[in-house]
Amino acid sequence: MSLTIGDTAPDFDAETTDGPISFHDWIGDSWAVLFSHPRAFTPVCTTELGYMASIKPEFDRRGVKIIGLSTDPVEGSMEWSKDIAETQGTAPNYPIIADTDHTVSKAYGMLPADVEGDPTQRTPAQNQTLRNVFVIGPDKKIKLVLIYPMTTGRNFDEVLRVIDSLKLTVEHQVATPAQWQPGGDVIIAGSVTNDAAKEKYPEGWQEPKPYIRIVPDPTAD
Repeated sequence: MSLTIGDTAPDFDAETTDGPISFHDWIGDSWAVLFSHPRAFTPVCTTELGYMASIKPEFDRRGVKIIGLSTDPVEGSMEWSKDIAETQGTAPNYPIIADTDHTVSKAYGMLPADVEGDPTQRTPAQNQTLRNVFVIGPDKKIKLVLIYPMTTGRNFDEVLRVIDSLKLTVEHQVATPAQWQPGGDVIIAGSVTNDAAKEKYPEGWQEPKPYIRIVPDPTAD
């Protein structure tokens, strides 16, 4: 099954390095980031899990929960965490799902439906489609899907940027232009009529074309 933006994120029960969870209950009223890796003790993912741990306060500040996923058992991820702490300076400070029966990976379209058997006997190359990032909203809908090759480390600063944009859209009905950074000008969403926009932005907006209505970031100081 292939998941895309707007789909409901599949719910599941799983063991994690922080104990058992029911995914939708674990998300609660928060935003969430689910990111996967093919196996424990892989080099690029070692750097990723360490970096994600180091910037977790930024996700916390935005009300976003983080959870990793591995096909390795909990014990494997716990041992790997020691290496991550040693080499990256920060151990994972978020749960890592032990998807040992591939249930979650298959539900999220990250492994083929016919994959089976002992996950510790599968190589990272066999699991290379597990390089995904899913951003999930409080409504349990998928807001972003990123898929990376095994050889390219993921840009989690970009995930933060996208979350900032998504939250602006929800809270202020604006879109963000190319290369936008927090504090930059934004675009009034097309779903907002001019009459409604005049109420929200009485000082008006820049309009280089009738379909482009530019205003300052409403959250900027």
